[in-house]
Amino acid sequence: MFNFIVGLFKIVVISLITGAALSAFDLSAAEILAKVGLTPEKALELLERGSAWAMPNIMLGSIVILPIWIVVYLIRPPR
Repeated sequence: MFNFIVGLFKIVVISLITGAALSAFDLSAAEILAKVGLTPEKALELLERGSAWAMPNIMLGSIVILPIWIVVYLIRPPR
């Protein structure tokens, strides 16, 4: 759990530094998306479509994986 929090903190700090650097060059997220050929609305639509596809598959996979994980966890000898 501690490694996860440290990793998350590192991502936040690096994102903050990158955002500050891009801001110093007078770039915004909308300008970068425009150069790639996206609008903020289109990017949001793509994220929504991606999550609409991923969530049912994640749920279906967890129906299979979680029981297997629980059985393996219960059978494993204690440390």
